[in-house]
Amino acid sequence: MRRASSVDDYIAHANHWQAELSRLCEILRATSLTEEVKWGAPCYTWNSKNIVGVGAFKSYFGLWFHQGAVLGDDKKVLINAQEGKTKALRQWRMTSAGEIKPTIIKRYVREAIANAEAGREIKAERGKTVEIPYELANAMRRQKGASAAFRELSPGRQREYAEYIASAKHDETKRNRIAKILPMIVNGLGLNDKYRR
Repeated sequence: MRRASSVDDYIAHANHWQAELSRLCEILRATSLTEEVKWGAPCYTWNSKNIVGVGAFKSYFGLWFHQGAVLGDDKKVLINAQEGKTKALRQWRMTSAGEIKPTIIKRYVREAIANAEAGREIKAERGKTVEIPYELANAMRRQKGASAAFRELSPGRQREYAEYIASAKHDETKRNRIAKILPMIVNGLGLNDKYRR
């Protein structure tokens, strides 16, 4: 995935939804939020707190409210895209320019800012034990230096690897994923480091 250097760069290199992304960013630029690029995509912050992100995929584009779970969502537009994994983040997916509602978007942004000001948020769970799937543990024992390198990773990076393997539904997928990540682990890299600043 290409990392954008600016919001305009992100939009210019998007394979889909360029006009719609431009419109969403135009709406967000008219708010009191600060425009940044995080994880290679547009992110809008308030007092250094992530409020809302913008992104596009093949079948939809939309907004990602970082603390969307504490929004009132009276229009019922927000979804949890990763049930069981994502606690606070909520997506507002759209599939046409006609679904972009500036007044409603700005209202949701104002509420998100008010929540941030009041400290209303769902905090990430810290200190939770990382459960390493058997297949990953077994493969690391066979790969020289992998177990030691894994222990040196932060708990968050360990969790990303564990969930990546555990979420695979088929044994072949697990094997392919393990083959891909073992060199990354040995080199002290996190699964999603390329998306981090």
